[in-house]
Amino acid sequence: MSNYIISGIQQIGIGVPNVHEAWNWYRKHFGMDLKMFEEAAEAKLMLPYTGGEPRSRHAILAVNLQGGGGFEIWQYTSRVPQPAAFVPQLGDLGIYIAKIKSKDVTHAYNTLKNNGVEFISALTTDPKGDKTALLKDPYGNIFQLVKGQEFYKELGHATGGPSGVIIGVSNIEKALPMYQQLLGYDTIVYDKTGVFEDFAGLENGSASTRRVLLRHKAPRKGSFSKVFGSTEIELVCTEGTEKRKIFENRFWGDLGYIHLCFDINGMAALKAKSESLGHPFTVDSANSFDMGEAAGHFTYIEDADGALIEFVETHKIPILKAVGWYLDLRKRNPEKPLPDFMFSALSITRTKD
Repeated sequence: MSNYIISGIQQIGIGVPNVHEAWNWYRKHFGMDLKMFEEAAEAKLMLPYTGGEPRSRHAILAVNLQGGGGFEIWQYTSRVPQPAAFVPQLGDLGIYIAKIKSKDVTHAYNTLKNNGVEFISALTTDPKGDKTALLKDPYGNIFQLVKGQEFYKELGHATGGPSGVIIGVSNIEKALPMYQQLLGYDTIVYDKTGVFEDFAGLENGSASTRRVLLRHKAPRKGSFSKVFGSTEIELVCTEGTEKRKIFENRFWGDLGYIHLCFDINGMAALKAKSESLGHPFTVDSANSFDMGEAAGHFTYIEDADGALIEFVETHKIPILKAVGWYLDLRKRNPEKPLPDFMFSALSITRTKD
């Protein structure tokens, strides 16, 4: 990854029917209580994925400062967001499950269950032997509780934020180069095929499945790297079952996991590398795109099966909006994490129920 830096998973985009209702749920159960920005506007630059027309939307980027990425909670306001025409199942193509990290998965499982969260699996173990469980939010999105690798703060939440995803692909070998060579997931933790106990609660969970868990060997660098922490991507490919694109005949922003977003520095170098691997930018905001309370340069590519991967080179973030303290990240060393006192200042603005 010479000449560009990937700091980690910045956020996972989630299309929902009600943005404020969804944020309340993610805040209560996953501790996503720091709102980095909120904006109602037109999505003018995503035309390849919105039927060729700008679409109005309302979005909130929420983060859990215990560690992990955020959620970009996204609601269409100019149209009714559409669900898949079928029930997505294990093996379907695209982002299927978000991984939520916890210091103590058993404690998180019991806490969430006692708070009325719907689990679709019992507490069991994954192929590494670590505790895990699968749950659903009110909109049918599936999350996997996993043992976290690092955490930033202790705020009393049962979980941190998202630390990875499970992505359905049609061919593991075809999918791997982008995730390994472009995104830096250079370590295979396991590569196993079979029927897995921790997938038993999923639609098509009894199918024989190849699972490849990828992590990055070197610690990530960059402004937010200490909060994002280490991340992982799990590629899954079922044997002998029909595979459909989860976003088949739908728009970006419709219901479900709409993209996986990485915080980066060095967009031009990343573009060159991505093109060399056969994944050209399909959307490019160019220069600085203003999100109201934050700004940056964003781009999109597709993986081998069309799953959307976003890259954001962050230019401006609010630290303390009440006193007009915004940070221009373009003036900092791109490899250096933000100092702890800035995250402490951000912590003041958390929404506490």
